[in-house]
Amino acid sequence: MKKTIWTLLITLCCWQLPARQNLLSGKYTAVQLKTVLIPQAQWVPFPRTSDRAAWAKADAATMKAILARANTLINYTWPSIPATKSLLIERTGNRTEYQAIANEKRSALAALLLAEIYENKGRFIDPIIDGVWSICEESFWGASAHLPQTKEYSGLMDVSQPFVELFSAETGTLLAWVDYFVGDKLDAVSPQIRKRIYYETNYRLLTPLMTKKHGWMTKTANGRPPNNWNPWICSNWLNTVLLLEKDDTKRTAAVAKLLTVLDEFVNPYPQDGGCDEGPGYWGAAAASLYDNVSMLNLASNNAFQYVFEDGKIRNMGRFIYRAQIGPEYFVNFADASPTPGMAADMIYRFGKDIKDSAMVKFGAYYRKPASANSGTYHFFRNFYSLFMQEEFQNAPQGLPLPASVWLPDIQVMIARDKQGTTDGLFVAAKGGHNDESHNHNDIGNYMVYYNGLPLLIDVGSGTYTRKTFSSRRYDIWYNCSEYHNTPTVNGVNQSPGATFKATNVAYKEDKTFAELSLDIAKSYPRQAGINTWQRSIRLNRGKNVEVKDVLALSKADSIVENLMTCYPAAITSPGELTIHYAPKQGAPKDFVIRYNPKQLGVAVEKVPLTTEEDKGVRDRWGDSIYRITFKLIAPKTKDKINFVIAPK
Repeated sequence: MKKTIWTLLITLCCWQLPARQNLLSGKYTAVQLKTVLIPQAQWVPFPRTSDRAAWAKADAATMKAILARANTLINYTWPSIPATKSLLIERTGNRTEYQAIANEKRSALAALLLAEIYENKGRFIDPIIDGVWSICEESFWGASAHLPQTKEYSGLMDVSQPFVELFSAETGTLLAWVDYFVGDKLDAVSPQIRKRIYYETNYRLLTPLMTKKHGWMTKTANGRPPNNWNPWICSNWLNTVLLLEKDDTKRTAAVAKLLTVLDEFVNPYPQDGGCDEGPGYWGAAAASLYDNVSMLNLASNNAFQYVFEDGKIRNMGRFIYRAQIGPEYFVNFADASPTPGMAADMIYRFGKDIKDSAMVKFGAYYRKPASANSGTYHFFRNFYSLFMQEEFQNAPQGLPLPASVWLPDIQVMIARDKQGTTDGLFVAAKGGHNDESHNHNDIGNYMVYYNGLPLLIDVGSGTYTRKTFSSRRYDIWYNCSEYHNTPTVNGVNQSPGATFKATNVAYKEDKTFAELSLDIAKSYPRQAGINTWQRSIRLNRGKNVEVKDVLALSKADSIVENLMTCYPAAITSPGELTIHYAPKQGAPKDFVIRYNPKQLGVAVEKVPLTTEEDKGVRDRWGDSIYRITFKLIAPKTKDKINFVIAPK
């Protein structure tokens, strides 16, 4: 054990080594960058449509599936998006009706484009033209939810003041690839089509990106680093400008600025690679950074390959499998989904580039049969995928499932009973602060799974509405600490903000246990009356999970411990509450939470799921969210509270 802890201390010291700053923008001067980038007229990132020998090597099963779908879209009627659909964001908070129409159109255009590349007979050119024209005629390429929440906008875009957000950037990429692959066929019909593509993307995207300050480009006013919007938008900006901008001086200037924007994301990113947005956002955060570097390498004869040798970048990649619970479930602190989709071929490529065999096998594990779904987002990933399937489908598969992971920068512990298997207990717990991206007030929160399936849960997020990212965010129950596995003290719950954080954080482990200890007192406002609240969450491998709270308060009016589960629970004997664990994918089993019945009274309530935000909760968990509350019978200013969670 001494050796293990000593090794851990050395590891923690290594984590604190200063990271290389400006990894992307600091490599080449502006003059060097222009010589590094392949000129636009000579750039062939993927085979031209006319290169039939090359396209014969694309995955036939995928292309045939897409062709079959495209055949159903030849007479597709391209819908407009009524202004009243955009106004719903103001009137009801609904964002999905607007986005559903926009996404359907882009998905149709993507399928038609890929089908035309595959077949190359011109059958899909007219519907492609209709799709391009219809999208170019939209007032806004983005999501109504991303409009400024001001009276000036009131739910509708000011077309005279274009700005760039996620989905407008995605639209630019799709149109740019249309131009690249079938531009000559469009010109044969009318030169106005490609001219329109460039005009709209330049007006809506390329010019605003070079001339206007966008909040996602750098840290917020309170110092919060950029989140996934930064690399996600940059990946689309990069695609669009590399493909469409014929002036190589402007093209180089755009790439140079883009690299500085990306470094605003990379520089403050934790050295441990931890994504505080969770695995559900990793696919648009670290993975989008990977997309940028991959495309830069295609545009420069691998002049940015050095990025994959950086330790932080490697850790950013590895996070996705380190945060895994089981084949379906992942650690879902903050807004992340507990069951995110895996972009398998992208993960596989990322693993290869950072030379991580575990990540390569992890990516291969999630490969799926050929599909007609080309995806609405990260469209360019399709082209990589089409030319790697022979290798990918034959690659070894595997899930690393590490026994322990400690991410000291974001203060997350992940531990399971045994390396390489989901059998037995799994625990994840977190410290950090309450101003993380997609933040929930959840310092000291933990989750417990068994055989890779949920027992004590983090509910995560529900359906996004106008309220989700507004000043009313913490009016939504699942964002608040009383609906996490954390205490409510003197009627007060945790507050949002960077100053509300964990202190006195320590992690230790050996072969028999893993434990996170932290003081959660400062995650509560002063009126909670907490002097110290030292919490420890410990996995005793092969046995149980222990949660111990040692508290010192200035007053003790009421103390409540909250626990969240997705199964019914009931008191079965004094000091023993039973959770009737019955996952759809596994065998039912009872678990007990042991506690001091002389100290704590217990109640179980089913959480009603009735609001628009709750729809997403029902989709992920079903209508079965329960909160267990343990209330101290005689609160004291100094006390200890212990729980043991174990199979019955």
